[in-house]
Amino acid sequence: MSTTFDSVLLIAFGGPTRADEVRPFLQNVTRGRPIPPERIEAVARHYDLIGGCSPLNRLTFGQAHALAATLRAQGPALPVFTGMRNWHPYVHETLSEMAAAGHRRAVGVILSAQQTEASWERYQATVTAARAKVGAGAPAVVYAPRWHDHPLFVEAVAECTAAALAQLPPALGSAAHLVFTAHSVPTAMAASSAYVAQIEAGASAVAERLGRKRWSLAYQSRSGNPRESWLEPDIGELLRRLAAAGTGTVVVIPIGFVCDHVEVLYDLDIEARAVADQLGLVFVRAPTVNDHPVFIRMLAEVVRRTAAGDDAGAAAGSVAGTTPARG
Repeated sequence: MSTTFDSVLLIAFGGPTRADEVRPFLQNVTRGRPIPPERIEAVARHYDLIGGCSPLNRLTFGQAHALAATLRAQGPALPVFTGMRNWHPYVHETLSEMAAAGHRRAVGVILSAQQTEASWERYQATVTAARAKVGAGAPAVVYAPRWHDHPLFVEAVAECTAAALAQLPPALGSAAHLVFTAHSVPTAMAASSAYVAQIEAGASAVAERLGRKRWSLAYQSRSGNPRESWLEPDIGELLRRLAAAGTGTVVVIPIGFVCDHVEVLYDLDIEARAVADQLGLVFVRAPTVNDHPVFIRMLAEVVRRTAAGDDAGAAAGSVAGTTPARG
């Protein structure tokens, strides 16, 4: 495949890779926000309970390595780089590395399946600021289009869900209620984006692929001002409703996250599971897609289509360096 692109940039949130990075990371994430020190300390203890750090960076680099291998095998053979919003390697550090290696035009893939200001627009703003910091030699970044309902993403999530259902005895598995989760955001933010509609579309497609009619959507990991309205129901509240209605088994699918990190390993595996245990619910959590081969195939297809320029979604308003990013 002939392409004017010379690289791929995966853009992710970032996370602490060692115990001594946890508090500096949290201070970085919360900078400029009125977060009480005791809240930061409480979240730091969450990391203690999942092994002292986050696997997010390691898993994201695993996704990058798998994507690079797929592109080498199937084309275009573009090197894959990873830049983080909130920890090393920061996006500006990665762009500096790319510029030093002579890369000038990259396909940018934001590793968030659904679009809201807190994910896509802030990531684009981070890239714009990083390019300014690097200077004139910084690679231009052309963003791949949305992929929340891409057939291969749906297939990957469905296979992860099927793996969770397979952990249950057949009678429990057939009766299990599917609960799809995504990060809660302020309702005002959600109202100005396609976030909720995209989550619902992806969840519906996964449930349909599995032939499941009993499913719900819940939100998790709320933070911020308790007086502000955020998306609901919270996962804990939904579990209580389901138990009260006679549900005995739930399979939780974190469709809003593409790899394991504290909001999956603590908020779901520890906190939500504890609620389920108190209610007497059988609780199984589906894996995130991580480096699932079908998800990697999806990333490769998204890169390939963007590099070929055959997707209008990768055109107007999505190029850092030639057209200002939104937000």
